[in-house]
Amino acid sequence: MNDFALSLLLLGALSSGNQLPFWMTNNQFGLMPQYNGGLAMVQAGTQYDTSKDFQWKWGVSLAGNGQRCPEGTADFNLMVDELYGSARWKVFTLDVGMKHVDTEFWGAGLRTLGSMSSTGGHVAWSGNARTMPGYLITLDPVPVPLTWKVLWIRGAFGDYKTLDNRYVQGALVHRTQLFFLFKLSKRLDFQLGLDHAALWGGTSPKDGKMPITFDNYFRVITGRHASAAGTHSDQVNVIGDQRGGALYRLDYRGDTWKLRMQHDVPYDDGSGMAGIQNFPDGVNTIWFGFDDKDRWVSDILFEYQYTMKQSGTYHDRDLTPEEQAQREPSDSWDYYHKIYGGLDNYFNNSGYRSGWTYFGRTVGDPLIVPKGTHAGTWNPKEIVLGVENNRLKAHHVSIAGKLFRKMPYKLMLTYSQNYGTYSAQYTGESQIHKKWGTVKETPLRQVYGAFVGEIPFAAFSRFGSATTSSALRQFTLTYGLYADRGQLLPDAFGASLGLRWDLR
Repeated sequence: MNDFALSLLLLGALSSGNQLPFWMTNNQFGLMPQYNGGLAMVQAGTQYDTSKDFQWKWGVSLAGNGQRCPEGTADFNLMVDELYGSARWKVFTLDVGMKHVDTEFWGAGLRTLGSMSSTGGHVAWSGNARTMPGYLITLDPVPVPLTWKVLWIRGAFGDYKTLDNRYVQGALVHRTQLFFLFKLSKRLDFQLGLDHAALWGGTSPKDGKMPITFDNYFRVITGRHASAAGTHSDQVNVIGDQRGGALYRLDYRGDTWKLRMQHDVPYDDGSGMAGIQNFPDGVNTIWFGFDDKDRWVSDILFEYQYTMKQSGTYHDRDLTPEEQAQREPSDSWDYYHKIYGGLDNYFNNSGYRSGWTYFGRTVGDPLIVPKGTHAGTWNPKEIVLGVENNRLKAHHVSIAGKLFRKMPYKLMLTYSQNYGTYSAQYTGESQIHKKWGTVKETPLRQVYGAFVGEIPFAAFSRFGSATTSSALRQFTLTYGLYADRGQLLPDAFGASLGLRWDLR
C-alpha cells in the first residue's frame, strides 16, 4: 500500500554576524534565509507500493522563511518546495512537477541530515538551488544484450522551466543523463557517463525572444550549434547554454561495508566534455561507509576539488596569413581564428548571463559561488549575472554516525582557495592568456564548518507513560553549529535549533 507520511518543521537560525554561515544556507534546496531568521515547512506524501508492477506516489512540500535584513527591515518568503506526482513501471519512472533532484552520500543513511558531499555527489546539479517545474523520465540500470550482464546502461531525459528573475526570462532547461555500468565482479562495479544540462529559449534583453521550435529542441538535445536564424554565439558554439558533468565511479562492496571512489568533472563546452582537455579539473571523492548505520562513526568522506585549468588559458588566437590560406573565407570566424577551446568559464555564459544559477543560487557545485558573494551584494531576489568564483581548490572532510548509537549527526569541514574567474581574478595576477603554470596566482582562503544532528524523542521513550511515550516518538529535535572564517566571506559563527513532528 502507499504509506502516507506527514512532517512539520519549525527552525530558528542565528549568526554572530547578520549573514548566516555558508553550510547553514547552501545545499538546502534554496529554502534557508540569507540572514538571521527562521524556516517553517510542511511536507506530505506517499511512497511506492513495491508489491505492484505499476506504482505511483505523490509529494508536496510548502515552506516559508523570514529574516531580518541588514537595513533593519523584515522579509518573508513563501515557497513551493516540492509538488509532484510519480509513476513507476518495471525499469521506467516518470516524475512530473517540482521534485528534489537526487543527492547521494547521506549522513548516517538519513536524508534529513543532507548529503555529506560538498556537491551532493553531483557537480552539475547539486540540490543547492530551488526546484524547477518539469518532467523527468528515468531508466533504471538494464543489461545490454550479448554482454553476459557485464555491461548495463541507465539514464534520464527531461525538461524544465525557470521561474526566477533572471537575465533571459523564462529560459527552458533540458537534462539528459547517460551512464554505462560495468559489473566487473560480484563486489566491484565501474561506471562512467554524462549528466548534461542546457538552458535555451526564453526572452533576452539583447537578442529578444529565442525561438522555441522542434528544430532548435533537436539541436539542444544533440548538442549542436544553431541554424542561420540563431545568434552568432549559438552558431559558433552550441545552441543555448550547455554544460554538465562527466562522471567516473568505482564501487567496491565488502561483507559489511562499501567503498566508493569517483571523479566528477564539470564541463561547459565540447573541449571539457570528455574530461581530457580540462584534466585534472573535477571533484574527487572517496567515501567509506558501514552497512550498520547505528555506529558511532558509520560514514567517512573526503573530497578534493580542483577547477583551475578549464581546458587552458587561451580560447582562440588570430590565424597567420599562411594558416588563413588553408581555410574557407566564407566562414568569417573560422577564417580568422584558431580555436584552442580553453577558458571554459564553468557555469557562466555570455548570452545567458545568469548562467547556471536559479533564484540566485548556483544549481551545481555550491563552492562555485554567485556574483556578489565576496562583495556582500548578492541578493537572490534580484537578477544574478552568473558566478564569480569558478577557479578554486578545496579540501572537504565529512564524518557521520549516531551518538550513543541513537542520535544521528554529521560533521563537515571545508578549506578552499578561491581565485575568482580567468577574466576577473580576486587578487594578484591572472593566468589568462599566459602559458599554463607561468604565473603564481594568489587566492582568497576560506574555511567552512558545520556540525548538525538530530535527537529523536523516541530514543527516550522508556520514560513516562505509554501514551506520553507514543506521542513523543513523533518528535525530533534538530540542531546545528556552523562557522565561517577567511577572506572570501565575513567571519561568522551560527547556530540553528528546530523541532520536527513526523506522522507515519
